[in-house]
Amino acid sequence: MADWLKLIPADQARSMLLDVPQVGVETVTLREAVGRVLVAPLFAPHDLPPARLSAMDGYAVRSDDIARASGPDGEVLAVIGAVPAGSVFTGQVGGGQAVSIATGAVVPDGADAVVMVEFTTPVDGAGAYVGPGARVRVKKVFPAGANIVQPGEDLRAGDAILPAGRRLRPGDLAALASFGIVDVTVFRRPRIAVLATGSEICPPHQTPLPGQVRDSNQYVLAAQVEAAGAIAILGGIVADDSDLLRATVLRLVDENDGLVLSGGSSVGPKDLTAGVLGALPSPGVMFHGIDIRPGKPTVFARAGNRPVVGMPGYPTSSMVVFEAFVRPMLERLGGENVTDTWPTMLRARLSRAYGKPTSREDFLRVRLSVRADRDGEVWADVLPGGSAAISNVILADGLARVPAGIDHLDEGAPVGVRLFL
Repeated sequence: MADWLKLIPADQARSMLLDVPQVGVETVTLREAVGRVLVAPLFAPHDLPPARLSAMDGYAVRSDDIARASGPDGEVLAVIGAVPAGSVFTGQVGGGQAVSIATGAVVPDGADAVVMVEFTTPVDGAGAYVGPGARVRVKKVFPAGANIVQPGEDLRAGDAILPAGRRLRPGDLAALASFGIVDVTVFRRPRIAVLATGSEICPPHQTPLPGQVRDSNQYVLAAQVEAAGAIAILGGIVADDSDLLRATVLRLVDENDGLVLSGGSSVGPKDLTAGVLGALPSPGVMFHGIDIRPGKPTVFARAGNRPVVGMPGYPTSSMVVFEAFVRPMLERLGGENVTDTWPTMLRARLSRAYGKPTSREDFLRVRLSVRADRDGEVWADVLPGGSAAISNVILADGLARVPAGIDHLDEGAPVGVRLFL
């Protein structure tokens, strides 16, 4: 037990947490693919677009025929056909001819430019367009290639589009659909059990007895697990009973891909988590204690390849530890290519000086504001309240990380802020 109480540096804890194998794979439909992680990279099977397409509504012409169209009389061309979107003109545009064309339609053979309709007038009849057999006057010069999207202009056959380990965003589905990929091989979403511990905890729907508090951590952690791309399994509440806790932990670990439990991770007489996790199959407890604030008494264990994290019982500590350490681990477990465990979403300036021990890594709950008197810069106000407070997380816009190796930040110092989404 004594070895478990040694604080390890935050970076070492991150490295150990990320050393987890990825779960299995499955195939899902395109409709189900958003938010899932690609197993293999995607390469363009063909050019996109596959043919020359009109970028505008107008007329497909030969650029040589309108080389002097900017004169007072313009150039008059005979309209020999029309190409609505979704169809193809089977003939060829010859000298002095034009074909009316819609945006996205295939440019006919022989034409090398598209004249926008607003730079034309009908010679015969009225209206913006004239049909086959009529004539159109072009009033502006357009060079070869004007308003035409060339084959492969967007993507070339063989181009790397999406890397393995990418969590698919809505826009990524456009690429998949454009290439006819309707079944996607992705990593399975990890099943992560979430368990609350402590005799002082009661369900949220009950009125607490004297000395009790309602369970919030289980629901917050479950929401965070889902936001990290995994499936959260509510494990319920277990009282301070070593045998019951051990049996529950072993069952949940056996049934799922991992376990996150809150409470009992410190060193008091009722803090049973570390001892119970010591009974897990090898390798068991990897560390107990990280040199961070908040969240120091965090426990990490592995039952074989299945990660188990004992979180602090205080709500703020639990949420911070999850964002800083557990979320990257779950993303890696689910196949994501995690290269940055603390992606900074924006830079801000600290509104007051801050100090801490050099070895420790701190996470500050901050509220952001834009100061007009400071050239519109974003400033971060550190919110008061300790690890037991919920208000400083509710009011916070995000977390500012102060890494180890820094013992003081002056007022106005730049900090990276990860936003709460």
